[in-house]
Amino acid sequence: MADKNCNKCPRGKLHCTNWLADIPGGFADFDIVEVQFKNTRKGFYRNSTNLPLEIGDMVAVEASPGHDIGCVTMTGELVKLQMKKANVRQGTEIKRVFRKARQSDIEKYEEAKARENDTMIRARKIAESLKLNMKIGDVEYQGDGNKAIFYYIADERVDFRQLIKVLAETFKIRIEMKQIGARQEAGRIGGIGPCGRPLCCSSWMTNFVSVATSAARFQDISLNPQKLAGQCAKLKCCLNFEADTYVEASKRMPSKETRLETADATYYHFKTDIFKRQITYSTDKSIAANLVTIDAARAFEVINMNKAGEKPLTLASENTDKSPERKPLGDILGDNDLTRFDKKKKKRKPKKPGQPQAAAGAEKAERPRENSEQENAEHQKKQPGTKDRRNNRGRKERSPKEERRSDEPRQQMAKPKPDRQERSQRQPNDRYSKPAKGDEA
Repeated sequence: MADKNCNKCPRGKLHCTNWLADIPGGFADFDIVEVQFKNTRKGFYRNSTNLPLEIGDMVAVEASPGHDIGCVTMTGELVKLQMKKANVRQGTEIKRVFRKARQSDIEKYEEAKARENDTMIRARKIAESLKLNMKIGDVEYQGDGNKAIFYYIADERVDFRQLIKVLAETFKIRIEMKQIGARQEAGRIGGIGPCGRPLCCSSWMTNFVSVATSAARFQDISLNPQKLAGQCAKLKCCLNFEADTYVEASKRMPSKETRLETADATYYHFKTDIFKRQITYSTDKSIAANLVTIDAARAFEVINMNKAGEKPLTLASENTDKSPERKPLGDILGDNDLTRFDKKKKKRKPKKPGQPQAAAGAEKAERPRENSEQENAEHQKKQPGTKDRRNNRGRKERSPKEERRSDEPRQQMAKPKPDRQERSQRQPNDRYSKPAKGDEA
């Protein structure tokens, strides 16, 4: 039952990994444990009775007044580091862990938790009736139901003494007011950011650092308030994550105020690509004109030449056109492929009607064009009555008699007429000559 209740919180909700848990000998033992309550509220409690507590156990801890129910999130030596991170001083009084939560404790805790939403709505109406310039963002009941914490947001200082009296009379509990900022409210509510991941303030961030627009300027991000603001209507916390890296990288680049002198013009800084270490210069300060992109090494080289009183002919170096040859990427996983010993089957092309076999077609393709034309001519001489079927793919197949009839007049027209002398010289047994009258007898 303990694990079931503890796992209801979002996955990775400010949790830490106890990487010293498997060290034998008791070197990682510590008598203080970290207990997490609703959302981001955590506390440190002393295990004075030496209970065998593990991460995920539901425990009843000391509160003022009564007791509270929470989930153990860290045990062992790493709790010291968590206390140091939370700025817990050595002389601070640490409350005790009473026991592991019983079934009756958990049932009472669930009943108190079910009243939180209705209490928050009624408290908002009461604050509105008292005309207080504040917003009640969340309500958290104590485990025994005797106390409730009201989290509110206000831009100015609010006198809520009358509000506390009305709330105590209405709900018959002890009231505690805590002011939070817009970032803390977004962390308590949760959500999905524009990156597609859960909000950092609701998943792993425990403290909030002020974010300035200078972080966006260092990273060359457009100062668009709609894109820079998060769900809390403040600047996104992730703008600070890479700002230090950009600042360190910009120190290895030439200054933006430095201008480069060449024989043909004076170039001013236009933009910088920190990842590629490339700088784009323009011949005009205000607009983009005659843009030239060079690397940082070339820019420092031109700056040193200008200090020495020299001016290069052009801003770009002579070797800019010669890009370095990139080696092809090796296939690391190709040798470990399970199908590397399988024989690849060659796909056969489907045969079309009227085409010769693939082998014969390949041989003809290898022969020169002249030889193929000679073979076609010889083939036509041997079989004058046949025609190439490749030219008659779309026509109906005809019988040999029909082809012979259709081809005879064409052959007769193409054959030249014999001269008179040739007629007289023909022999009587000639194919085309008629026998004489005397020969017939």
